[in-house]
Amino acid sequence: MAKRTKNIFEPKATRVLRVLLTNPRERWRIATLAKEAGVSLGWTHAVVATLQEQKYVARDENYHVKVVDPIRLLKRWAAVHSFLTESRIETFHTFERQLEPFLNQLKKLEASYALTGLSGAWLVAPYVRPVSVDVYIADRTETDKILRTLELRPVERGGDVRLVLPYDKGVFYGARSIDGIEVVSNTQLYVDLVNYPARGEEASTQILRLIEEEWSKVLAA
Repeated sequence: MAKRTKNIFEPKATRVLRVLLTNPRERWRIATLAKEAGVSLGWTHAVVATLQEQKYVARDENYHVKVVDPIRLLKRWAAVHSFLTESRIETFHTFERQLEPFLNQLKKLEASYALTGLSGAWLVAPYVRPVSVDVYIADRTETDKILRTLELRPVERGGDVRLVLPYDKGVFYGARSIDGIEVVSNTQLYVDLVNYPARGEEASTQILRLIEEEWSKVLAA
């Protein structure tokens, strides 16, 4: 019997989930899935075994893995995820009063980053206007450079920009450029927004609609 992981939503396991959910039409060999997710072959076997047991994935006659219930898996993951408590967050203030000019400053960054939360959703589906900007950063050593480029000042509370050192670098999987600004994948956006305060769930509904539309086209092709 294949080894299983008890928690398919722990950080390293979610790397496998992201690959499956970002590529719902793909059929994966375990070795290819492990390489794409950046985790070990044994760990990937354990995650897939649990996903199969819970009927989120199936394996065909060639033992290729395919996600079979992506929406249910995505919603369950989002339900247990807490963006504000699972990552390390530092809060800052910007003197730029308008959202769009500040977002445009991100184009100047010479650092690995990706927007998430309401600010990321605003660029994908502008439904809920954000009052703060959430930026995942890949390397904490680049913080000073980011602060200088964006002209940010640290504050204990009431800040309007949050630099987020993620619980796992897998959050950057599938990130894309929108109008020259890096934004996490729709999968990551949805997961981050469901339990996000200040109309996060409302914004997540718009992102989920986009995901469902995209998946229906991909799976029907």
